[in-house]
Amino acid sequence: MELGVTLRKLKEKFGDWLFDVGQAFGDDFFVAHKDKVVEISRFLRDDPDLRYNFLIDITAVDYPQRRPRFEVVYHFFSLPFKQRVRMKVPVEENHAEVPTLISLWEGANWFEREVWDMFGIRFSGHPDLRRILLYESFEGHPLRKDYPVNKRQPLVGPKIS
Repeated sequence: MELGVTLRKLKEKFGDWLFDVGQAFGDDFFVAHKDKVVEISRFLRDDPDLRYNFLIDITAVDYPQRRPRFEVVYHFFSLPFKQRVRMKVPVEENHAEVPTLISLWEGANWFEREVWDMFGIRFSGHPDLRRILLYESFEGHPLRKDYPVNKRQPLVGPKIS
């Protein structure tokens, strides 16, 4: 497979920090070390040959049988070049944390809060990491594969003054 401009430039600049590069489902992807998330994302956004100026989404995947257990997945789009790229970041269960991207994309705020809420993966440096879809007293993170689906949750009722 011949690498496109995005993956070539990433390999040149961050080769030691990339675990894999390739194509899947018609888009480039790469697997990166979590310590370089902000630096790589800034490079994708600011490099004049790439200009991935739109953060489409941040999500996660739980692979309970693998180590590391989680992958945080970032989807970027270059509006000028009409290209997509996917960055996957492996995250250990016992230290499920990656740096926030809020300094680069303000919209990362809600995506990161959703990943925290559903998977329990923290984003270091996030200014307001709290639940966004579930209520504060909800116990657990329901998109983890080991979440007990029959778990009873604390009841939520109106606040009594």
